Amino acid sequence: MSRLEVGVLGATGMVGQNFARLLADHPWFQLTWVGASDRSAGKQYSEATSWRLDGVMPPSVAGLTVSECKPGNAPKLVFSSMDAHVATEIEQEFAAAGHIVVSNSKNFRMYDDVPLLVPEVNAAHLELIKTQRALRRWKGAIVTNPNCVAVPLAMALAPFKKYGIQRFFTTSMQAVSGAGYPGVASLDILGNVIPFIGGEEPKVEEEPLKILGDIVDGKVAFLNARVSAHCNRVPTVDGHLLTVSVALEHKVSRDQLLADIASFRGLPQQRQLPSAPPAPLVYMHEENRPQPRRDGPRDNGMTVFMGRLRPCPLFDWKFVTLGHNTIRGAAGAAVLNAELMHSEGLL
Repeated sequence: MSRLEVGVLGATGMVGQNFARLLADHPWFQLTWVGASDRSAGKQYSEATSWRLDGVMPPSVAGLTVSECKPGNAPKLVFSSMDAHVATEIEQEFAAAGHIVVSNSKNFRMYDDVPLLVPEVNAAHLELIKTQRALRRWKGAIVTNPNCVAVPLAMALAPFKKYGIQRFFTTSMQAVSGAGYPGVASLDILGNVIPFIGGEEPKVEEEPLKILGDIVDGKVAFLNARVSAHCNRVPTVDGHLLTVSVALEHKVSRDQLLADIASFRGLPQQRQLPSAPPAPLVYMHEENRPQPRRDGPRDNGMTVFMGRLRPCPLFDWKFVTLGHNTIRGAAGAAVLNAELMHSEGLL
């Protein structure tokens, strides 16, 4: 199969660099176009980008010429890691011009007609594209992936959904890479925990309810559950660790929940999409796992890990879950979304 040409909006930033790395040897997609700010336009990607990831810049992208973030010469499929301050106008412009925008930006996530997609959980939400095109008269479309905490949270809660999730509580311990570069000053984070991340808790409390909702009459009926979240920045490099307590409408045994977690699969696994891990949820039985440094990078950063499932004296069950924030929670999530769309014939 010939590879589909793709582009990246906001290609010089941290998430953009992750897109460049993930797409460098992708079997379905070929990165041929990179867009960034006016001050980077016209430069080679290697000149415009200060590479912050491990290893070296992929040679296949280093020589690309950076373009302005305007539609026209860009491929039909573009991945967006645009800053929230500019993403709305630029992504709308690309979608109106016929481009498929698979976005990591927050701006369109909670719009009624925009899929907020975790392919193993809510692939059916791609139906919203029809509504989006009809309402907005776009030739293209915008599909989003969730916040980097909402992804592992929604995936870990998905096996509980059939037992009637009534409410859940989570505390996040979020890696410094989630703040981008330069992110949090070293003298603020080293040996410290910062109990505030601007705008984060509302996303964590809202987005999982949309992801775990169902399509009813062409719209998303949000999961009817109450949520409370505390978000903290901690001195780890990659990987967001969450503690979660959940109350259920129906009783269920621990053995049954473990079986549900172990058997959890979705369309990406059925179709063997290139970025899909063999098992999207992996339960770890060790008392002190999962851990960000030891488990986050496993399976190319695309697996969500769970552990310490036990009864909760206030709710019903409590557990720990971990997701790699810059891969499964950002660029990797968007690439998997595009793979699912390609497999559905939407590209």
